[in-house]
Amino acid sequence: MRPGAVAALLSAAALVLGAAPAGGPPPRPLPARMADTGGGTQLITAVAPGARSTRGTVTWWDLRGGSWVKAGSAPARFGAGGLADGTKRRQGTNTTPTGLYDLPYAFGIEAAPRGTTYRYRPVRQGSWWCQDNRSRSYNRWTEPRAADCRAAEAEHLITYRAQYAHAMVVGFNYHRPVRGRGAGIFLHVDGRGATAGCVSVPAEAMRRILDWAEPAAEPHLAIGTSGGATAITRY
Repeated sequence: MRPGAVAALLSAAALVLGAAPAGGPPPRPLPARMADTGGGTQLITAVAPGARSTRGTVTWWDLRGGSWVKAGSAPARFGAGGLADGTKRRQGTNTTPTGLYDLPYAFGIEAAPRGTTYRYRPVRQGSWWCQDNRSRSYNRWTEPRAADCRAAEAEHLITYRAQYAHAMVVGFNYHRPVRGRGAGIFLHVDGRGATAGCVSVPAEAMRRILDWAEPAAEPHLAIGTSGGATAITRY
């Protein structure tokens, strides 16, 4: 249910999408320029133009024969507050945490797309995600809502019918939660606006990602900007 924590430090060129010199060879695929991609053979990159951006691009990649090949891409939305270093992010800032994260499991209000092999948890009426810093269930799915998790500090998942039609849990602050850093960061369906800190993509793209993702390939999500590097801490 919970893959091991990921340790990584991206190089200074990790998430820099620089253009190739005039007349030079084309730039290598983004994953090939990263110091660490999580160790698997699948990777999702979510890249924004800058730290204050709320829009960008999500691309999913396969490692084939030692080379990274793009499997698909889609426009993405980020937090209304832009992006923030995942090691310093604070809860309630509506920022998307930069870094490299595993994807513990998928979930959704709708049935898993045909072809999905990832662990997929159905959202029910009693499904909640606790964001209460005082709760023992902080940054966890709780069904029913835990007694020590206040409703005002939790997401009733079924009420987000568009966003959580299909989604994946992002391993930000998940394996060893730090109170106050943030909870409930997902890759989910675009709700037609900036997010509260998640990464969102159009509904069809989310279905394609779930059909593409393979547990044995250990896909990770790398979030960053096209103009700078991101340091990643263990989660």
